[in-house]
Amino acid sequence: MEVQERILDTAFNLFRQYGTRSITMDDISVRMGISKKTLYANFADKDDLVLNVMSRHLKVMEEQCNTGRVQAENAIEELFLVMKMLDERLRNMNPVAMLDLQKFHAKAFQLFQDHRNIFLLDMIRQNLERGIKEGLYRPDLELDILSRFRTACVMFCVQPDVFPTESYDMSKVQRVLLEHFLFGLVTMKGYQFIETYKKQRP
Repeated sequence: MEVQERILDTAFNLFRQYGTRSITMDDISVRMGISKKTLYANFADKDDLVLNVMSRHLKVMEEQCNTGRVQAENAIEELFLVMKMLDERLRNMNPVAMLDLQKFHAKAFQLFQDHRNIFLLDMIRQNLERGIKEGLYRPDLELDILSRFRTACVMFCVQPDVFPTESYDMSKVQRVLLEHFLFGLVTMKGYQFIETYKKQRP
């Protein structure tokens, strides 16, 4: 298991930086200093490796989101914790990585789609419901529409025709979009919480 974890870590870092298409199994074995035989003993082929990298990455993100939900004192703090997590996970990520998934690794991309359309959609709706109960979000929000809108926004930062990769950083785009979304939800009480958490952010 330790070897598998090391392979997944190395592959994730390479895929994040360069995309999946340009990274070969040879590149990964050379980077790790292991034989291709060892690599193929743990993963059937590159597609299998990409699938496992994506599965592990999404599980980590889901665990972090669930931890943030429990730790947060209110719905707004929960979203600020999500912003922090996304900033760390997306920093220096090459948008081509997601485009490669979509074009060349159907099963891995489907995992991401399921994560977005099931886990993320439910998390956003629960956050909206929580914020309304806490008096931080407006009570007249259209929960279904806004949940789906925010879920769709996740893909904006990896669309080069919208945000050219040479000009925009993925983590910054996500942070700005999430802040904009949040400002559209809040009551005056909630607005004050946003300003407080923004000042606390490093």
